[in-house]
Amino acid sequence: MTPFGARLRALRLARQVTLAQLAAQLQVSPAYLSALEHGRRGRPSAGLVHQVCEFFGLIWDDAEELAQLAKLSHPRVTVNTAGLLPEQTALANRLAQTIHTLSPETIAAMHALLDATAPLPKPRLRRRANSRL
Repeated sequence: MTPFGARLRALRLARQVTLAQLAAQLQVSPAYLSALEHGRRGRPSAGLVHQVCEFFGLIWDDAEELAQLAKLSHPRVTVNTAGLLPEQTALANRLAQTIHTLSPETIAAMHALLDATAPLPKPRLRRRANSRL
């Protein structure tokens, strides 16, 4: 299951919406939504994420969180280590081989380590719709 799929399923169950009902509202097949929830389909489009937010009435932080989860929800990740240090390639391979055995605590610790060492994302600057430069 992907992060987006888990959140979508939780939203749907909390609001007592069936897979068929949500699929009809989003104009997609129930099979597609099921595949998204279970991680058998790749990350959803930005348009579908927007539709889900509208359906569930998600705004501000909740909508942004769902969009971020969608970006992190590719079930078949490929890591290109060409040009990296041998230690980096070894780490990528080791993670690929052992990720299914890691405990939730270990995964949380790895996330914390990456969060602490990753550069902060640059803020996106937006122009006002009717502003003249």
